[in-house]
Amino acid sequence: MTTRDELMARLWPVSRRYLASYVLFNQAVADHLGMHPTDVQCLNLLTLEDGPVTTGRIAELTGLTSGSATRLVDRLEKAGLVARRRDEADRRRVLVAVRPEALERFGEVWRTLGADWAATFTEDSEDELAFLLRHMNRTVELSHRQIARLAGSDGR
Repeated sequence: MTTRDELMARLWPVSRRYLASYVLFNQAVADHLGMHPTDVQCLNLLTLEDGPVTTGRIAELTGLTSGSATRLVDRLEKAGLVARRRDEADRRRVLVAVRPEALERFGEVWRTLGADWAATFTEDSEDELAFLLRHMNRTVELSHRQIARLAGSDGR
C-alpha cells in the first residue's frame, strides 16, 4: 500500500506539470485567437459574471492592479471584444460588457475544445466528479490567496 508521504512526493511534480500544461494551453488558445493570455482569461471570467462589471471588479477577478485592469480593458476594447458604457443606475460608474461578436468567436473555440474536456470525465463516477469539483474550488481559492500574497510582497 502506498503511504501518504509517498503519494505527496508523487503529487508535487505532477501538480507542477498540471499547472504548466494549463498555462501552456492558455498560451496556445491565446495565440490561436491572436490575443494575450491574460486577455483570454479575462474574457473567460467576464462570461461567468451575471452581467457587465466595473474595471474594479475585473481587477478583483484577475488579481491585477486597478491600473493594469484598466490597460487590459483598453486592449479588449480596442480589439472590439468589450464595450464600456455608463451605469444607468449610477452615471459615475462605467461598466464593461463582452460584445456579442466576441462571445460568438470565443464560444466557438471553447465549444470545439469543450467536447474533449467533457470526454476526459466520462469514466469518472459521481463521487469522483464531486471530488474534482471540491478540488478545483479549493485550488481557485488558493490561487486567489496566493495572488494576493504575491501582490502584497516583493515576490519572495
